[in-house]
Amino acid sequence: MAHYNIEKQLNILDYALSSLWRRRLKSLSVLLVFAAVIFLLASFQMVTQALSDKAKQVLVHTPEITLQKMSAGRQEYFPLAYKDQLAGIFGIRRMVPRIWGYYFDEVRLANYTVMGMDTSEMPEGDRLDSALASGRMPSLEESGRVVIGHSIKKGLDLAGRTTFSLFRPDLSLKPLEISGEFSQNTDILTNDLIVMTLGDARDLFAIPAGQVTDLCIYVANPKEIDTIARKISDALPAVRVLTRPQIQKTYQVVFGWRSGFGSICLLAALAAFVILAWDKASGLSPEERREIAILKVLGWETSDILAVRFWESVIVSGLACILGMTAAYIHVVYFSASLFRPVLMGWSVLRPELHLLPNMAAGDILLILAFTVIPYLAATVIPAWRSATVPADSALGG
Repeated sequence: MAHYNIEKQLNILDYALSSLWRRRLKSLSVLLVFAAVIFLLASFQMVTQALSDKAKQVLVHTPEITLQKMSAGRQEYFPLAYKDQLAGIFGIRRMVPRIWGYYFDEVRLANYTVMGMDTSEMPEGDRLDSALASGRMPSLEESGRVVIGHSIKKGLDLAGRTTFSLFRPDLSLKPLEISGEFSQNTDILTNDLIVMTLGDARDLFAIPAGQVTDLCIYVANPKEIDTIARKISDALPAVRVLTRPQIQKTYQVVFGWRSGFGSICLLAALAAFVILAWDKASGLSPEERREIAILKVLGWETSDILAVRFWESVIVSGLACILGMTAAYIHVVYFSASLFRPVLMGWSVLRPELHLLPNMAAGDILLILAFTVIPYLAATVIPAWRSATVPADSALGG
């Protein structure tokens, strides 16, 4: 009995393939449109997953706790004397002052992220050079030397030069010399970054001596991050306390929100495709109705006709999934998701050249299939059932 059922299904599958070939232009058009919809959905899913994984990798070495002072919702600098008020908190391994701000280039209409810090005070400051494609991080004594991101070098059009200048608030020029360039592997964080010494950052932004914008806290036991953060909040209630998990979660939320916004737009395209498939399947041509009637006269049951339509839908949707997901992988890996970069990268003029490698889990693939294949199957099999239940004589008579 089982052998008979398998042979029957193979014969039905063979008939379904021949039926698709007879209507090859119609089948090919549906296949290409379906593959395009899957391509768009899968690309969004892949690029979001890859960006989230990339953010996790590069944020591992960020400080466990970062302190900032806010006034009227805007960040402002605060005195280094805050370090003394935190000296008695057990579990703090090191406190590293930092100046972090944005420099607007009016010529190129781009924002540069400027960070001033003393890398020698960081717990693993000597390892920062491994994040550079060339050169080295400037030491505390090397005034006027900076490390820049990949897009900074392109944006300033240095063309082999190692010196450039930025305007201070009083419109006087501050000369700077490039001592290193960040690797493109860290572009998600360093693409628009300029790193300099604390003194140079104070000079560039006209910040008074003894003032900083951030205080990076490194803790001895990562499991105590939340406990130490609460103690810091109690000691300095006017300071905003940011933990590494909170920063990582922010990146996840940002990527997830942008991806969700795009996915909603693409789901509208998917819904339109399903409606089109339903309309085409329910509006069978006279030849297709006559074919169903002839099959029923020859002894085919309604279930057999439904099986033919089911296998046709499975073949089309299966090929569409293979084509769509393969194209999505190529789009993300080899073309850096160029179609969706304006949506995912935000408003910045300087956008990193992303080198993403999606790591799709089985759950992600099943989610894409659930949003695409199942609606398509329902949109084709159900109208076919309605047509298969029509009496054969009425179909032949029409």
